[in-house]
Amino acid sequence: MIPTHVEVLLASNSPRRHELLSRLGMDYRVVQHRADEQWPQDTPTEHIAEWIAQAKSDSLADGLHDNALLITADTVVCLQDRVLGKPSNEEEAADMLRQLSDNIHTVYTGVCLRLGDKQHAFTESTVVTFYPLSDEVIEFYIKRAEPFDKAGAYGIQEWIGDTHIKHIQGSYNNVVGLPTARLYHELNTFLK
Repeated sequence: MIPTHVEVLLASNSPRRHELLSRLGMDYRVVQHRADEQWPQDTPTEHIAEWIAQAKSDSLADGLHDNALLITADTVVCLQDRVLGKPSNEEEAADMLRQLSDNIHTVYTGVCLRLGDKQHAFTESTVVTFYPLSDEVIEFYIKRAEPFDKAGAYGIQEWIGDTHIKHIQGSYNNVVGLPTARLYHELNTFLK
């Protein structure tokens, strides 16, 4: 899928994205982006993740060699047009989980591909429904998982996903942080 002369670079600190990209059978090197992840206020919620992914890509554009394929991504959790970011403490995490309890929300992952002067970005969305979450369940999960590096204060691949996700419509891996099947097909088209 990836030509041998192309070096794949992933601009992400997320261990979940690292694992998902590795499962696609790609060799890659992790690089650090320098983007400000604050999006313009008038950005529609369904475009925020893609805007951030493009900003990450743009922050590295000048230092790339011609055979470097840069992959950047960002994931946002949206509940009724409100973005639930990464919680900064236990109280914030608990508040987010209470909002998601017995409710439906959408997870958007934006991905940006860059090779030379060629660039392509896309967004994948997944609708997630939670069962009701009691305060005891929320407290147990926060203590067990410490979900402070996760949008919406949860990881679907963790205990809470195994026990309290009622339904998902769309890509499971998208909720984890990278829509692998869509990425695979977008890459095949992008690299032609």
